[in-house]
Amino acid sequence: MADRPSGTVTFLFTDVEGSTALWEEHPDAMGVALERHDRILRSAIGSFGGYVFSTAGDAFAAAFARAGDAVAAAVEAQRALGAEPWPELVVVRVRMGLHTGEAQERDGDYFGPVLNRAARVMAAGHGGQILVAAPTASVVDGVDLVDLGEHRLKDLAAVEHLFQVTGEGLGSVFAPLRTVDEVPGNLPVLSTSFVGRGDELGELTELVRVHRLVTLTGVGGVGKTRLALQTAAELSGEFPDGVWLVELAPVGDPGAVPDAVAAVLGLTAPVGATVGDSIAESLSGRRLLLVLDNCEHVLDAVCELVELIMSRAETVTLMATSREGLRVADEHVWPVVSLDIAAGADSAAVELFVQRARAVDPGFELGDGGEAVTEICARLDGIALAIELAAARMVSMSPVEVRDRLDDRFRLLSGSRRGLERHQTLRGAVGWSYDLLDADERALLDSCSVFADGFDLTAAVEVCGEGLDEFETLDLLDSLVRKSLVTTERIGVRTRYGLLETIRQFAEDQLVDSGLAGEVRDRHSTHFSDQAQARWDLWDSAEQRSSIDWVDTEFANLRTAFRWATDQGDLDAATAIAAHTAMLGHMLQRREPVGWAEEILDAAATAEVAQLPRLYTAAALCTFLGRPEPALRYAQAASELVTDPRCDPFEPGWSQMWEGVAHLYTGDTSRLLEVCDDMVAQPGFAHVHGLCALVWTLPALGRANDAMAIAEETVTLARASDNAYLLTFALNGYGRAFGHTEPARALSALREGLDVAEHNRVEFWATNMAREAAELEAAHGDPHQALELFDTAINTFHRAGDPGNVAVTLAGLAMCLEGHGQPEIAATIYGASTHHEETHWWTVNLPEVIDNLRTALGSDTFTSSVNEGAAMELADAVHYASQQIRHAHHNIQ
Repeated sequence: MADRPSGTVTFLFTDVEGSTALWEEHPDAMGVALERHDRILRSAIGSFGGYVFSTAGDAFAAAFARAGDAVAAAVEAQRALGAEPWPELVVVRVRMGLHTGEAQERDGDYFGPVLNRAARVMAAGHGGQILVAAPTASVVDGVDLVDLGEHRLKDLAAVEHLFQVTGEGLGSVFAPLRTVDEVPGNLPVLSTSFVGRGDELGELTELVRVHRLVTLTGVGGVGKTRLALQTAAELSGEFPDGVWLVELAPVGDPGAVPDAVAAVLGLTAPVGATVGDSIAESLSGRRLLLVLDNCEHVLDAVCELVELIMSRAETVTLMATSREGLRVADEHVWPVVSLDIAAGADSAAVELFVQRARAVDPGFELGDGGEAVTEICARLDGIALAIELAAARMVSMSPVEVRDRLDDRFRLLSGSRRGLERHQTLRGAVGWSYDLLDADERALLDSCSVFADGFDLTAAVEVCGEGLDEFETLDLLDSLVRKSLVTTERIGVRTRYGLLETIRQFAEDQLVDSGLAGEVRDRHSTHFSDQAQARWDLWDSAEQRSSIDWVDTEFANLRTAFRWATDQGDLDAATAIAAHTAMLGHMLQRREPVGWAEEILDAAATAEVAQLPRLYTAAALCTFLGRPEPALRYAQAASELVTDPRCDPFEPGWSQMWEGVAHLYTGDTSRLLEVCDDMVAQPGFAHVHGLCALVWTLPALGRANDAMAIAEETVTLARASDNAYLLTFALNGYGRAFGHTEPARALSALREGLDVAEHNRVEFWATNMAREAAELEAAHGDPHQALELFDTAINTFHRAGDPGNVAVTLAGLAMCLEGHGQPEIAATIYGASTHHEETHWWTVNLPEVIDNLRTALGSDTFTSSVNEGAAMELADAVHYASQQIRHAHHNIQ
């Protein structure tokens, strides 16, 4: 074997796919096979000058001075493995990954980022596959590579551009890579290294495989969340329906816990069901991992929801982090202990300190400060957050200076500690950093604790910086960021600030003790009520996208501000938040604020709140939750108040439109047309909005010619309005108008509309146009594209809690499947759509298709199939439709 290379090195990592199962099922044959595997790997690596520096079980890690030699060794090994006559019942398939970079060495061994990347590249592959990262691919010649594109890999902050080696004797077709991109869910890519818990990670991973509920407990800041996220990342490929993280820290009201979970899962409660029941029903039969982070402040509400999920969704696995167990049946509690400090300078605690210190000072080395760092970590009892706070001080202090300050600030840390004193250990760490602040910094940090899920500079000035201008507030924030008490995140060209939850809770305690909490929360509520209205004022303009983005970003703050205003009886602020957030949230299909509007509607009406017409209009959006009758009452009440001098003026084109939409959902077409005609007779926004509604509606009433006659004018006016919502509405109607006479023209309009909607985040119309385009693709274009669009539309409408749109989209899918020779399935899906049969009139030619199905199947079979679909719950119908779409992809030529 060659000497150990240094400098720029190419690393080759390999392991046997499915080896654990092979060992369990065929231990004798596997022993023989592994001997042959080892011989082949060592021979190939040695033949090309490779240096094997690690073997663990069936895994090899080797280093090469030249990238070409590393690839050649991998190719030779794969060819030899493919030609090997393996023992009966055992076939060894090896996945391989290569990455090139500067090797870091310590004590005769390699370490550092390039090794981690090579291991993750290998883990993304399949048996028989050779993957190389871009740095390797860029320096090899004469190798056939297939570009697999950029992928997010576990634990790596940056994407990796991956290539597959091909050639004679190598496989060419493999399943999709096992990358974060392919896993459903919202698990973040972890941007910091995972330190010191390798054994715990392995044990916890196995525990989560066995138990349905595992709760990680321990003192705040000990590393519960990081360990939970790492475990979830390791297991992500084992849950076909995804890994979903619900961050409960921003949720201040226990009653909002189900809403927070539903928001992450993209669910809205249907009529007559609680949010908790809807979550449990939607998760039934799905194999996913749900991670509930920071449960301690809403423990009872979490317990109630967890019990509900566990009793009705037997295939769901839950992992929670909390300072105490949930005390739920079948819970397995995993105490997360402090990082190891027994090994001194070689301990995990010191390793964490060094890595985090290098994040603020890349040149940091232990050197003469090694003993001081070891003492710091020991005095902090291995608490991860405390260590990170201390390490952050390396930007302006030495380890000795930090250690010396602990003598005065952390007398709590001496001696043995248990229970509550461990909590005090963390508070001591935060308190120490807090004590280093000046009075202005403390005041700002305390006030920032009222924010939920972050804030921007404008909010900080208005809510926290009383008496300070923007630049003074910015200077204080900059100081707090440098001291690691405030975090930053770049969103586009803007900076968003936040507080770690433990620090936020500490600061909140200080704010309460100061007696100023109510005053700051009042300013928080006022700021977000003012901003909600200001953002709505920008909606009918080219700035629409910024308003929608703002609502999405600030949703947790809006929820918190609404709750505070409601609890304090500030109906003006609560109305401004609920009304404008509901209307802006409509674009995103976020319906929770509609419930806010209905919640305070009676009180606001009694108090004659000036913005009552807006609140009624927002409440009228409950049409999309399957409740058109109350929506009609709300919309009519809003219209009646438009000219009331006690009320703030409000655009009539909104309240009237929701009155029309309520008629749309109830099938009262004559009243719908009356509302549209009345809007068209008005100037400005109402005129264009009414035209859009007419063009969209008329084709379903057999008046496509009338729709075509005004379609061009409508699109022209919508373009001139600089309102993306109106333009997408107009283009959707244009597609419906020309769909059955000039399908190519209609599809072109719908595709443009989809682009506009996606670019401007008008998700409501994007989903509607997906359905319209699906129907046209099914009849005149690509049936596979049609199926994909139907699947997207059905599932998106279902997650938004819009049963009427789900029903009409199911009806469209039934038409598609009937046209491609699957009448029985089409009839079943049509039956499922009859839950909201009142929306069927929207779909042109549906009666004709139903007659065709009855003729093709015969009356008895048709009726039986329809009844089978009609008996399905909506969630089951959506799941059935997705299954049939997958089958249809294979059956349709």
